[in-house]
Amino acid sequence: MKIGVFLGSARREGNTEELVNRVIKNIDADVFHLLDYRIEPIVDMRHTEQGFSPVDDDAEDLVKKMLEYDVLIFATPLYWYTMSGHMKNFIDRWSQFLRSESLGFLPNMKQKKAYLIVTSGDKRKITPLPLVQQFQYICQFIGVEFVDYLLGTGNKPGEIVDDSSALAKAEEWNAIFRNM
Repeated sequence: MKIGVFLGSARREGNTEELVNRVIKNIDADVFHLLDYRIEPIVDMRHTEQGFSPVDDDAEDLVKKMLEYDVLIFATPLYWYTMSGHMKNFIDRWSQFLRSESLGFLPNMKQKKAYLIVTSGDKRKITPLPLVQQFQYICQFIGVEFVDYLLGTGNKPGEIVDDSSALAKAEEWNAIFRNM
């Protein structure tokens, strides 16, 4: 099983990245920091005769890499009660690749399993649940099996270590991924 992590945090070494590191500790997984890629916002051309125009950015290369993995872990902090802008731009651009027969985006994505990590500064674990539901709908729309989610609480970098339930679930996932 090949595991690819798509990290949408706008900062390095924050709480989201800490949870990712715990989940993939001693596991062969590749992490893609979306902030390292230039992903332009989508220009919606779904209903035009010519379709989407090519965009000079990193989105297509990143999608090609994503298609190489069996397990996809999406990790994002909760920003204004939704995913980060980096993650949103990445997922919005999938619309462009739904039409691409050469990539085989949709048939390939239907073979994947998805996991979601969300960190939030809000101690109430219900606050990120609409975002979890949003990812469930995204996965359902493209036929990806949405397996599980992990919610962590931490605002300032390093505070995630105080969330014992998130750390315990990260260890559980680590054991699952080691045994895949």
